[in-house]
Order: sequence, then structure tokens, then C-alpha cells
Amino acid sequence: MTITTTAVLVPLLPFLGAVAGLLLGRRAPGFVRPLAVLPTAAAAVLAAVVAWRQGGGDAVDAATRLTPTGSVPIDLALHLDGFAALVAVLVTVVASCVQLYSTGYLRDDPRYASYAALVSLFTSAMLLVVYSGDLMVLLVGWEIMGICSYFLVGHYWETEAARAASLKAFLVTKAGDVPFLIGIFALAADAGTFRISGIVDAAASGGLDHPTLVALLLIAGVAGKSAQFPLHTWLPDAMAGPTPVSALIHAATMVAAGVYFVARLLPVFAASAAAMVVLAALAAITMVGSALAALAQDDIKRVLAYSTVGQLGYMTGALAAGDRGAAVFHLLSHGAFKALLFLCAGVIIHTAGTNSLAAMARMRGLWGRAPDAFWTMTVALLALAAIPPFSGFFSKEAVLGAAEHAATGHTDGIPAAAGWTVLVAGLLTALLTAGYATRLWLLAGSPALLRGGRKGPALSAADQVRPGPPPSDSATAATGASTGPAAPSTGSAAPSTGSAAPSTGPAAPSTGSAAPSADPAAAGDHAPISAGASAGHAAPAGHAPISTGAAAGASADHAAGTADLTTGPSGPAAASPAPAFDPASAPASHPARTPVVMNAVLWVLFVPTLALGLAVAALPDWFDGRSLKPTLSTSIIGTGFALVGVLVTYAAWRHTSTLAARVPLGAVAADPDGDPAVSEAEAIATHRSAYGSIAGAPDPADPGRLLLGPLHRHAAAGFHLDALYAAVFVRPVRAAARLVRFLDREVVDAYVGSASGVPRLLGAAVRRAQTGNVQTYLSALLAGSVILAVAAVLVATGG
Repeated sequence: MTITTTAVLVPLLPFLGAVAGLLLGRRAPGFVRPLAVLPTAAAAVLAAVVAWRQGGGDAVDAATRLTPTGSVPIDLALHLDGFAALVAVLVTVVASCVQLYSTGYLRDDPRYASYAALVSLFTSAMLLVVYSGDLMVLLVGWEIMGICSYFLVGHYWETEAARAASLKAFLVTKAGDVPFLIGIFALAADAGTFRISGIVDAAASGGLDHPTLVALLLIAGVAGKSAQFPLHTWLPDAMAGPTPVSALIHAATMVAAGVYFVARLLPVFAASAAAMVVLAALAAITMVGSALAALAQDDIKRVLAYSTVGQLGYMTGALAAGDRGAAVFHLLSHGAFKALLFLCAGVIIHTAGTNSLAAMARMRGLWGRAPDAFWTMTVALLALAAIPPFSGFFSKEAVLGAAEHAATGHTDGIPAAAGWTVLVAGLLTALLTAGYATRLWLLAGSPALLRGGRKGPALSAADQVRPGPPPSDSATAATGASTGPAAPSTGSAAPSTGSAAPSTGPAAPSTGSAAPSADPAAAGDHAPISAGASAGHAAPAGHAPISTGAAAGASADHAAGTADLTTGPSGPAAASPAPAFDPASAPASHPARTPVVMNAVLWVLFVPTLALGLAVAALPDWFDGRSLKPTLSTSIIGTGFALVGVLVTYAAWRHTSTLAARVPLGAVAADPDGDPAVSEAEAIATHRSAYGSIAGAPDPADPGRLLLGPLHRHAAAGFHLDALYAAVFVRPVRAAARLVRFLDREVVDAYVGSASGVPRLLGAAVRRAQTGNVQTYLSALLAGSVILAVAAVLVATGG
């Protein structure tokens, strides 16, 4: 089998798996998981074969005329070089890991068949982008990824967060795709072809008439797809989707597509110095801004989301410095450790019962309950922080080295301003990245030995929410409990009774609420979660709802020893003094059971996260031949900045961690034995009601709050870009929609109604004249004749 035939099968197999999964999902559910995993795994094997046979040698091109257009033809073209071969291996390996992980993560999800098919289609679309040699064919894969992301991010469509996030992702990326499409047409018009090889040759020979305009139009599309400033705001909100989807989007598809596109067409962008400076400026703003925002997030997945935005900024910065080898090297290493980080986050959320770092910081024993996730996450965070000798160190240093070369004028055709912009922003971001990586590690269940010797019992999220006795009928009625089989739990009874109001449907666990003692010493090292019940959040289809604890924040009421209860359907629940939480009275431990396949996938991704940096000497042969080895100056400075970030964040955490025992705070989805996807959906749905924000938490024990100071509030809100867009775009569009609706109902409908009313009145008048009396008809006829005769005489006389 030739290399081109093998390459064609790589995107084709996941596509066929997606079609078969959609067709057989309901009729033969037993085939769904094999159809999800096996085609993608086979594609990974074939992608590895293609990479081995390509071997970093000369590019392989194959094409056939797809259709004549009368002007610029469209070819079904294949382009295989070192970049395409290695990126395809990354895509298929990560997609295979995601599919395997999802068999455990979504094991009981009733929509798993459509989910798995969409993941396969998503993978096939990205592979089409990677292997395509024609821009129009590439555009097909580009747009298919957009629609797949809409459905996958909105998988938990019962929740408001998922619905809003999927729509936002679709609209923001489409806002970038409009100028992107115009740029593709303008580029083809200048070059006379859609073939990427022909366009690159035209750009290298100076054959483009409008290089700056074309490059800026394409940058707009790349900013939307790869979440670069100012079109990055959709990516953090997309965390409302399932965690495996987040891993796939962030590590190997969609956001990587924009970076890969610029790498393939780098001569087009390099033909315009202004475009390279703009690209460098966007990369710098994206890097620094996203790192600051990551330092203020409370949702563990939103921290990783802003981290992805920043790492994509590094890749874009390398491209602005003229080194696509460094950009793709960082894309490969980032794909490995970021996929690992997200999949670890899925295990941790399931184990802890919450996505809140503030709540995790008040738990003990998380390391013991999910050791695979925490040890692999530790290595992945070290790679993210660019600590040697992990993979992230080598790839990030390749980016900084490329920026240094451009800044010192050693890169032909690249303005020194672009190099300095990327270099300064990259070093500052290295410090911030190490800071938020350390913060995440410390808050998400760091070992007890780092807590100054303070040891507490191994309490999980479920242990920190005390269940009470079954409620009486009166208690159930008072809290407005639902009696339907799939109705959500509704609020909790007063803590003094220790009872909650569960739904009476099957498998709906109920939790009571207990507030901590006002005495910080009594709370000790195991400060419990204050748990008011959060009601009204629909569980994913097919699953019984979960009673969730939700504290409104670190308030004085908590310190006074009272429970802070949210409002149930029947009205606000009364808050009454509660006894101090006694760990001895907690129920027997029921650790969350993480499916074996999920832990196995973590160790698979652990290998490239740890060892990919060893390929730094061999990769130049696959790329453009430029050395990717770290330079001494940037290595010392960059690693020094990273170590400073680690130490400063650790010192801040040591200063603030004592407050965690004094100020109880948290929101827990107390279902440790349930489907991991259900725990995640409930955690996302209750975060806003618990903390007042989907991003941050009013936690005085957060070291990020101390480090950022007054900037923390703005960083947690993403520097209010969403508010700006709402004021500039969303509200005017909604106002215009209301105006159109008013005009349609009050003006257009009124005129249409009037137009029909006049004939109706005339018809009524004529109907009154139809009496059936012949004498009346003759009289009217005679009167009319007389009137006509008089009129004729008057006209004749006047004439």
C-alpha cells in the first residue's frame, strides 16, 4: 500500500466510524464503543506508519481535480511533509485516548452514541485539515470542526451553562471565519490557485499583490479558531462541555488548527512585516492576559482553559518570530501534557465532587483517593511550567530562542520589534505560568507534608456533607420536594434536623447540611463544607439528579456557625444554628470509583509528557532544519523566571492557607459513586449559585488573590471582555431584534390587517344591500340611471 493510500485512510477511518456509530447507535448499542475506539486507534497506527515512511524527507504531493470552477480550480490534494506527519500522529493518539477515556467517563450516558460519533467526526475533520494540500478542502474540515464543537460543548444541553457556551463558541469562531473566508478567496485570486504549495511558491517569489490585507484577514480567522485575543473568550466558557471534549479541543483539534494553518502558510504572512508585528502583538497580549486570568480562576478546568490560550500565544509568537519548527514543536508537546491535564482534571472532579479549587483546598485525602491522577498531573504541571527536563521546557525554550534570534536581527525578513515583543511577553508569561500551575497543584489536594505538618483525616467531598435521617412528610412538604422519578432534589431542611428533601425517584442521593463550629480550632485541619442545597439544576438526561451542597461564600454567617441555605421552590429555607461538624460522625468512606480505563489513559499520555523533550535533536530533520535546542541565555532566564513563580506562589499559599481552616467554603455534588460525567455537570451547574460567579470564588485563602491584589477581580472576569462585547455587540443586536419584532407586529401586521379590513367593510356593505327584494333592486337601478342622465346633461351643458 502506497504512502498516499495509507494517508487517505487516516481521516477516512474515523469518518466511517462516525457514520456507522450514528446508524447503529440505537439499533445495536453493543457496537457503539468498538466503533468509537477501533477506527480511531487504527487511524493512529496508520498515521504512525505514514510518519515513519515519510521520515522527514521530501514532501509527498498527490492531487486530482475535484471540480472545474471556470477560474481558480479546486483539487482534492494531499500534502505530506514532516509537519503534517507528526501533527497527524498527535491528533490520532490524543483522539484514541479521549475515546478510550470516554468509555469510562460517559459509561452510562444515554447520548454516548452520538457523542462518540461526533468525536470521531471531529477527529476526521482535523486530519483533513492536517493532510489537505488545497485550501478549499482544508476549509471543509475547518468548518466541520466548528459544528462538531457546537454539539460537543453543548452535550449537557439541559444546563444553561452548556447551552450558552456552545452557542458562544459557534458565534465567536464564525465571526473570525467570515474574514478568513474572504482572505482565502483573495489569496487564491492573487496566487491563481488554491493549492497550498502553489500559494507558498507565489509568496516566496513576491507574487502576491496584497500580502498585508490577505494576512490580516487570515489572522482574524486564526484568532477565532485558535482562541487568540480578542476572540479568545469562547474557550474558557467551553469548559461547560464534557472533560474529554475539552481535552480533544485543547490538545489536538480546533485550537491547534489555526496555529497549524499559519505554519503551513508562513511565507504568506512573512511577506508582510506589518502582519508579523500584528501577529506578535496579539500573541503577547494573549500570553500575558490569559496567564493573569488563569491565576484568578476557581474552576480547575477554566484554569487549564486560560492556560491553553496562553500556550497558543507562545505558538503564535514563535510563528511571528519566523520559526514554524518551534511553533509546531510546542504544539506537539503541549498537546501531550494538556490532554493529560484535562483528563486528570476529570478524575479529580469526580473524586472531589466539585470543580472548585476553593472547595478542594479544604479537603484532605484527595491524593490518596486518586493517586494516578495526582502523580501524572504533577508531571504535566511541571511540563506546563517549563521545568527541566520535562517536554514543556524544551518546546518553550525553542520558542524563546526563536524570539531571541528575531530580536537580535538574525532572522531574515522578521522585524526586530516582533522578536522583542514575543521575547519579553514570553519571559513574563513563563513566570505567571509557573505561578498558576503551582497554585493549581497546591489547591487541588497537595500532600499533607507541604501543609506545615498539619494532618487531617482523609475526607472526601461526600464525607464533608453529613447526611441526616429520612425526612418526614411534613419536612418534605416544607421544602417542596418533587415526587416525579426524574425531578431534581429541592433544598434542604434546617441543619438542626439534619435532613434534606430528596426527590423520591430512584437513585437520587440526598445530603443534609451541617455548618462548622465558630471555633477555628474546633474546625482544625478538616474544615467542613457548608452545604446549602442548590435546587433547580437539571441532571443530564437519563440520570437521577444529585443533591448538591452550595455555600454562598465566605461570610460572617459561616464563621458564626450557621448554615447558609439557598432558596428552595417553596421559599427560602430557614437558617438555624448547627452543631459543629464532628468527623467521627461522618459516614463510612465511599471513595469515588474511577474506572480503570480512565487511569490507564493517564499513564499512556504520561510517557510523551515526560520524554518528548528527548526528540529535540531529531525534530529539525522533520521540520525546516533549524535547531530547536535551548539556548543558554533564554534557558537560564526562562527557568529562573519559572522558579521565581513557583517559590513566590508557594510563599503566598503558605501565608493564606491558614485561612482555609477558618473560613469554610465550597459546593459539592455529593455522588462519589455516580457517573463521572454527572458529577461534572452538577459541579458546573452549581458553581454560580454557590459563589456568585462561574469563574471565581470569594476565597480569602486563595494565594492568587494575594498575588494579584486589586487586579484579581478583573482577572477573574477575564478583564471584562465579555461585558465589553455584550455592550458593543450583544445588546445592540438584541435591541435591533426587538425593533424588528415591534415593526413586524405593530407596523407590518397593522398595515396588512388594515388592507384586509377595507375589503371586509365593503363586503359587509354590499351584503346589506343584498336584500332579495326586486323592487329595491329596480329602484336602485332607476336612481342610478337618473343620476347618470343628470350627470351627462351637466357635462354636455358645461361643454
